[in-house]
Amino acid sequence: MEAVCSLSLDGKCVFPFRYKDNLFYDCVKFKAKHKWCSVTENFEGYWKYCSDEDFAKCVFPFWFRRTIYWGCTDDSEAFGKRWCSLTPNFNKEKVWKYCDDKYLPQP
Repeated sequence: MEAVCSLSLDGKCVFPFRYKDNLFYDCVKFKAKHKWCSVTENFEGYWKYCSDEDFAKCVFPFWFRRTIYWGCTDDSEAFGKRWCSLTPNFNKEKVWKYCDDKYLPQP
């Protein structure tokens, strides 16, 4: 973290947030030991370490290529892992994450 950063313990993560001319949709690990997020839309030095509930959530439904997905998919994933979009239109923003177990079908 930059030397001028202030920790805000009671704030909530704001996604997406802008940091150094980049837009982030999930917690990041820049110049820090643990992942963190901004508590303002444009990073102004106020941040917090991410806890489990802070990490970005899958957005359903989401649009990928010409299909609307209502759950995680392995479509176009080289390793066969299921993934989801972090925005309603993957075709536009192209931000995603691998799915947590809670989003996978149960036997």
